[in-house]
Amino acid sequence: MQFDVITIFPNLFDSFLNESLIKKSIQKKVNKICVHDLRHWSKNKHKQVDDRPYGGGPGMVLMAEPIIKSVTALKRKNTKIKRKVPFKSKVILLSPAGKQFNQKIAKRFSKLDQLILICGRYEGVDARVNKIIDEKISIGPYILSGGEIPAMVIIEAVSRLVPGYLGNPKSLNEETQFDKNNKKIEYPQYTRPEIIEIGGKKYRVPKILLTGNHQKIKEWRES
Repeated sequence: MQFDVITIFPNLFDSFLNESLIKKSIQKKVNKICVHDLRHWSKNKHKQVDDRPYGGGPGMVLMAEPIIKSVTALKRKNTKIKRKVPFKSKVILLSPAGKQFNQKIAKRFSKLDQLILICGRYEGVDARVNKIIDEKISIGPYILSGGEIPAMVIIEAVSRLVPGYLGNPKSLNEETQFDKNNKKIEYPQYTRPEIIEIGGKKYRVPKILLTGNHQKIKEWRES
């Protein structure tokens, strides 16, 4: 799967893309993650991509033209390639006003060939950008400085659902599963040692986990 991130702070992604399973998925070519500097599409000699809002008000607003040019360029690359089936791509604007991201959306996105993520910044994005996006997405009911961290969250959540990302695909079946209300959580996990002491009190691993009776353990975990 291909992720294209449009941002004015591309260096924020350096560590994220060079650690853990994300790095391995790129090396194995399970994912292709490209971070693009929005300033590349600025027509201004100073590479300006923001300006004061019409009508007055505090802060700066990201300009529509560079964003529209960047999305057009990134989509054009893939439309030129001949395929047996249509190339499935979506353009997402990361915004506090968007639909709240959840596991159901992550599963839907994992079926795509390309996800273009536009990272908002400052006081927002010129509303004319809405003409070229498919959805607005938020990762929660709170305000962040920009869309870079939400982009990382979405890439992580979606990538885990892409075949080949996890070393052991069965891990997905054992991890947290969500019901329609996103309230169901994973069963408690324990590892060695069997007994630990906290504040002078001993805490043991549940005896059922030490029996070796896999059917009983399964029932306990599902209870």
